Amino acid sequence: MKAQLLSTLENARQYTMNVASAMPADNYAFKPDTATWSFNDLLHHIGYGITWCNDNYILQQPADWNPPTVTKDAATTQEYLSKSFDILQKSIENVDTDEKVIHGFYATLDHITHHRGQATTYLRCQGITPPEYTY
Repeated sequence: MKAQLLSTLENARQYTMNVASAMPADNYAFKPDTATWSFNDLLHHIGYGITWCNDNYILQQPADWNPPTVTKDAATTQEYLSKSFDILQKSIENVDTDEKVIHGFYATLDHITHHRGQATTYLRCQGITPPEYTY
């Protein structure tokens, strides 16, 4: 089961990072509407969501929702996002994959998928064809 979770996580990481790198760095401030996050904010939220879910659902160590200051540029945001995936990967490698962990893992993936879908819409709003989905 652990191997399957890690494989699924790697697919999510690769596709998410491909979406992140598809947006030109100078467009990371783009917002399709004033009421939405910027592309940068959205990716930062995905990264923080991964670490928050990791604490609460994988490590089962309750943590308040307290996001750090949003990263300010494409390179820093992509690095933050990648490190968030690293943290989750390390946790999956080191915990027993009981039913709670498995449910938490898939809840985390659901959150990533939800916001990554928004990010692909941001790309389309900029006339960019999103990377092909891989599974």
